[in-house]
Amino acid sequence: MLRQRFVLDTTALTDSMAWESEGATDICEGMNAILDRISEGRLHLGISCYIPYPSVYNEIKDFARHNSCDSRILGKVDTWLVKKTPDRYKVKVPSKIFYEYVDYMRSRINKGMNISEEAVWESVSRCIALSESKGDLREMRDEIEREVVGSIIRKFREKYRAALRYGILDSAPDIDVLLLAKELDAAVVSQDLGIQRWAEQLGLRFMESRSFPIMIKEYMNALPELFIEEREEDRMI
Repeated sequence: MLRQRFVLDTTALTDSMAWESEGATDICEGMNAILDRISEGRLHLGISCYIPYPSVYNEIKDFARHNSCDSRILGKVDTWLVKKTPDRYKVKVPSKIFYEYVDYMRSRINKGMNISEEAVWESVSRCIALSESKGDLREMRDEIEREVVGSIIRKFREKYRAALRYGILDSAPDIDVLLLAKELDAAVVSQDLGIQRWAEQLGLRFMESRSFPIMIKEYMNALPELFIEEREEDRMI
């Protein structure tokens, strides 16, 4: 059977849909269940799971500590996940990818600018409407901050975050995941839409975090049949 390699993003262990599929009820229990599933894949199927070091490794450690997960989780991370720094000098990325990324970023930034302009115009319009109905704006400062500015800022943040973060590689760990997968000719496991988009652009195999433990489980269920097939192939040779 073909041995497979996977490069994991932090979301491969932290995505709620991933650990809920394992019957876990909290993040620590979920990370533990996914790591146990990875260990089964390693021992019985020869599946190798990598994480970029130190970027993603530190993210996972910090996530576990912030959620008060016990030391066994970190022990399993060190045991079953291969830590490797991507070779950033030797991995070749087509120049077309950079061109497309810059072009895509420009469109996202322009969209963010339009959202900013809309928020400014909305705040001005609402302040004018208040002044016409209630008089001096200086006497209404608290009401404006509470009713106008607060609600507009909340709405602006939601729209701006959606506009700029969708499909964007916005951190060093994101880039490390793609570079390491490219170096190892491995599949990427993530729930991040930015990583997914650019994994496709780089021609990398991709799997959603929530599907990864299910895949290993299906492999394990088919394990007796796989061994029978391998023995038959050996006899034919």
